[in-house]
Amino acid sequence: MPQATSDVLDTIVRAETPEGILLELRPAGLTARAYAFGIDALARLGIVYAASTVGVIFGGLRPAFLLILLFGLEWLYPVVFELALRGATPGKRALGLKVVMDNGLPITPAASFTRNLLRAADFLPLLYGFAILGMLTRRDFKRLGDIAAATLVVHQPRTAPKPVLEQLPPLAPAITVAPRDQAAVIALAARAPRLTAARLDELAALAAAVTGDAGRTGPEVTRRILAAGQWFLGRR
Repeated sequence: MPQATSDVLDTIVRAETPEGILLELRPAGLTARAYAFGIDALARLGIVYAASTVGVIFGGLRPAFLLILLFGLEWLYPVVFELALRGATPGKRALGLKVVMDNGLPITPAASFTRNLLRAADFLPLLYGFAILGMLTRRDFKRLGDIAAATLVVHQPRTAPKPVLEQLPPLAPAITVAPRDQAAVIALAARAPRLTAARLDELAALAAAVTGDAGRTGPEVTRRILAAGQWFLGRR
């Protein structure tokens, strides 16, 4: 029974890239996507209002101009933003969401066109009834367009801020450290900006004995290891 409950509550989708990298994707549910849709709807409404005001310069062609604009906003607005802004419309970016392929890779033009063209089917029978039904009955919260295009709307991972080396005061090591180990700590400090926070904490934990933090891990331990790297570089 506990395992079954866990399966229901866990909405993490695991995907493997062509390079063999295993990714954990967190699909966005109905509430987050509804808020994102609302923000995008307000943005499009603002564009239409502004265009309607400016459209007076077209005189008798104003209705045609507005019809073309409405068509573009309805069918091309999401496609343009999904392809130009890393898979996210302004509404999705505001909610920390983005659209990716099922394997976690960036969305392709064909997939973006497919998922957005099928919004017409998702709208049925009324007010996105099929879309809501699909999202409420699937663990990956896919609507029909996502199923056909093999896409997912996911929460973008939040990364913790990394310590800035120049702002860390040098810290003397708690033990005598061999030159080879000093070089390893210095190398870790040099690589810190290119590592994720989790990976940086993991590697820093291996050298925690240098600062007397053996057996401990976490951001504070990482800061102390990097500060020791400043000491080894002679910045005292």
